Amino acid sequence: MTVMKTSMRNFFAHKGRMALSAIAVLLSVAFVCGTLVFTDTMSTTFDKLFAATSSDVTVSAKGASDSGETTADNGKPPVMPASVLGEVRKAQGVKSAEGAVFSTSVTVVDAGKDNLSPSSGAPTIVGGWNANEARTMKITSGAAPKDADQIMVDADTADKHDLKLGDEIGVISAVGTHTAKISGIADFTVTNPGAAIFYLDTKTAQQALVGESDVYTNVNVTAAAGVSDAQLKKNVTAELDGAFQVKTAKETADANQKDVAGFMNVMKYAMLGFAGIAFLVGIFLIINTFSMLVAQRTREIGLMRAIGSSRKQVNRSVLVEALLLGVVGSVLGVGAGVGLAIGLMKLMGQMGMELSTDDLTVAWTTPVVGLVLGVIVTVLAAYLPARRAGKISPMAALRDAGAPADAKAGWIRAAIGTVLTGTGGFALYLASEADKAKEGSLWLGLGIVLSLIGFVVIGPLLAGAVVRVLGAVLLRMFGPVGRMAERNALRNPRRTGATGAALMIGLALVACLSVVGSSMVASATDQLDKTVGTDFIIQSDRSQLITPQAVQAVKSSPDLAHVTEYKSTQADFTTPDGKTLKDTAITAADPTYATDLSTETVAGKLPDAYKADSMSVHEKFAKDHGIRLGSKIKVAFEDGSAADLTVRAITSSDVVIDAGSMYTSIATLAKYVPADKMPLDSLVFASAKDGRQDAAYTSLKSALHDYPQYIVRDQTDYKDALKDQIGQLLNMIYGLLALAIIVAILGVVNTLALSVVERTREIGLMRAIGLSRRQLRRMIRMESVVIALFGALLGLGLGMGWGATAQQLLALEGMGVLDIPWPTIIGVFISSAFVGLFAALIPAFRAGRMNVLNAIATE
Repeated sequence: MTVMKTSMRNFFAHKGRMALSAIAVLLSVAFVCGTLVFTDTMSTTFDKLFAATSSDVTVSAKGASDSGETTADNGKPPVMPASVLGEVRKAQGVKSAEGAVFSTSVTVVDAGKDNLSPSSGAPTIVGGWNANEARTMKITSGAAPKDADQIMVDADTADKHDLKLGDEIGVISAVGTHTAKISGIADFTVTNPGAAIFYLDTKTAQQALVGESDVYTNVNVTAAAGVSDAQLKKNVTAELDGAFQVKTAKETADANQKDVAGFMNVMKYAMLGFAGIAFLVGIFLIINTFSMLVAQRTREIGLMRAIGSSRKQVNRSVLVEALLLGVVGSVLGVGAGVGLAIGLMKLMGQMGMELSTDDLTVAWTTPVVGLVLGVIVTVLAAYLPARRAGKISPMAALRDAGAPADAKAGWIRAAIGTVLTGTGGFALYLASEADKAKEGSLWLGLGIVLSLIGFVVIGPLLAGAVVRVLGAVLLRMFGPVGRMAERNALRNPRRTGATGAALMIGLALVACLSVVGSSMVASATDQLDKTVGTDFIIQSDRSQLITPQAVQAVKSSPDLAHVTEYKSTQADFTTPDGKTLKDTAITAADPTYATDLSTETVAGKLPDAYKADSMSVHEKFAKDHGIRLGSKIKVAFEDGSAADLTVRAITSSDVVIDAGSMYTSIATLAKYVPADKMPLDSLVFASAKDGRQDAAYTSLKSALHDYPQYIVRDQTDYKDALKDQIGQLLNMIYGLLALAIIVAILGVVNTLALSVVERTREIGLMRAIGLSRRQLRRMIRMESVVIALFGALLGLGLGMGWGATAQQLLALEGMGVLDIPWPTIIGVFISSAFVGLFAALIPAFRAGRMNVLNAIATE
């Protein structure tokens, strides 16, 4: 009980000094709880949506994916004959059944040809209006479509694009473009996560999306009273003789949920990973806080020991203070986490993914995880300072307060740190020398962990050398004030090392990812320059296939030397070793593709692969199946017949663009696949006549004006798009790492604030002998800057080493260019100096406000 009272008294007596550590715990716990609440809310939203939109039993074509998405490579949704509807109605237990048509392989534009698809990446769905859709949609204005010239739009999309009744809408599908005017606007009765949905009447939907009458993509079946979904599925399956997919409402909802689960899991675990980094950084802050508090209370603890307190009691007292800190920070963090989740939901709303706070889900496990994690991390971080406090002798009561200066780290610590750093460096070396990326990645992970721990352990030893160098370069010019700032940073290398290490972790990850991202862009750009010979690439950024009408528009464009079509399909391969490989990808292209993309061959010539009944394979595939030039492969094309194709070329497997592709000609594909089953083009390449590149670029854009779903890019555009994609990913990661850096900044602030308290008497004496307030503040700011730059130097150096090693593994996958983004690295280093200045504002201001006489009288 005495220990608890002492701990409570000390905790509240030093609550101001504990505040920043509590904020670090709060932020870390809030990030964990916010992530869990946010992802749980997303799951709840999708669960409600899928449960509401699924009929009791759904019948769909065999070619449809589990969730019913469009999978056909002709750009049309897989369909079944309308006669299936009659057969389903005959099944026992069916109350009602209706045919439906929908497609996600569509682009919808307004009268100005502006795309109405969601910017969040959510799907655009066009379907026929029916009773099943009416369960989840409520018409708020106008009426449902009844004729071919009418279309209905969801209210969210109408609001975003300022659409009104009577506005003209264009639906662009593989069949062509269908125009209609808005006849109605319907609102969701459940939360819409951001999809744009348009409704035609069923007959029009059949023609606009499939180009055929009397077909459906699925049949929605409602069970009669007393008939379970499972029994109804059994009855319908028996009636159809297993010719189609039949799923219950739960199976359909589960399949849909599975589609989004991958995305949500990646988001969830990525964000939790960054929360873990923030916790790691927070550990240094808590260790520093309790170490300095113990040092400042050395005499007090010595007195406690002198009057009978045991080592265990002193140790326990400090740990109880840490427990209180962890509980307070964690409780506040749980509440802040719910607020953070709501903020993320609002942010996603701005990006186009609508999430309603009505679906806010706070599972009982979320606050438990937050509290347990926050408390355990805080208590563990305080263990070493608590152990140190327990070792304080009763004789400390006879000495002045404060621990003796830690001039240099212990030799044992230095030895352990050197061994860990050396082992980590050797693991990174092994990773860079690995022959396989998978093997090297294991060494890379080990090297990163060991080198990071090694730098943390050896940090106090490095602090002495690095701070002296920084002091000589930056601080000496400020005279005595600069020298005092340097000595203050050197006074306690362990504290300086721990404070710098907190900043080091975040900046090491920033530097590593910057090097990897920059090297990926540089490698891809180098590959484009070396291998891509075409001038223009036409494609859809939403993975829509290119319609024959759009291809014809490209071909009719003047100033072009040639146009290359590029199709992807699947086939069953029977190789010379007798193996049959199901659903193997094969690419069909025009012979000019051999010049559009200079793919290295290890045997034969690639143009020969485009001869009749010929193909190419890549080197690894050839080795695995004993294939040589002249070997025959039986290829059973999807939706076509089988062909015996002769291998005319073997391409290198060490390429980035089209890695692992196997080629044949479009003419060969057309020989074995009926015209109405031919896959649409995935890409189209175009090369301009000599000296006509600019004119061809302009004419291509003009030719595709009526096809806004496709984008024309020259090589410069393509490189910029690639750079933007990687840049957006890195910016997102940097944003998440910002949490760890904020916690590190709090660590610098806390270290300086406690250091000012620790040096109160010293500051009073310096002021008494003539040090001005301005000089005092400058000294503290310089000390902060040098600590921040120390952490930045270690972090950036370590991160560049990790990044360079990771690039060596990427080189095994064809990305062989190492590019150090020096502007980013230098910018981060300079920014670290400003971080130091910012962190010192409050401690420096507080030091400058001290009363000189009171400061001198402080014990």
